[in-house]
Amino acid sequence: MERMQDRRTKPRMLCADLVDVEYQDQAGKEQQITANLDDISTNGVCLQTEEPIEIGTRLQIKHSRGQFAGDVRYCKFITDAGYFLGVEFVGDCQWTRKQFKPMHLLDPRRLVERSLERATKDAG
Repeated sequence: MERMQDRRTKPRMLCADLVDVEYQDQAGKEQQITANLDDISTNGVCLQTEEPIEIGTRLQIKHSRGQFAGDVRYCKFITDAGYFLGVEFVGDCQWTRKQFKPMHLLDPRRLVERSLERATKDAG
């Protein structure tokens, strides 16, 4: 299986929520789909979709409190589950928890910290 290189400069948060995505396909036709928000950082998101979307496509990602604009940076097939799309926000678009908190949100760094705390406590 091809491994995706992580080029993120900001920490990502694991999450789960449904978002609406709008874009123009290669024929110039407006498309609207629902995608699963898989992870998020200040600079972008990873979306899970049923269909591929061309690299370079500009998306509008609509959530419960507004929207984000971004460009598709990668599109990887992930078996029967569909595709992972890496989307980099454009312009001054950035994510903050105050602006939008996905339904499920988990900071993997906190999990590591908690595991280390438990291991230290159990060892002592």
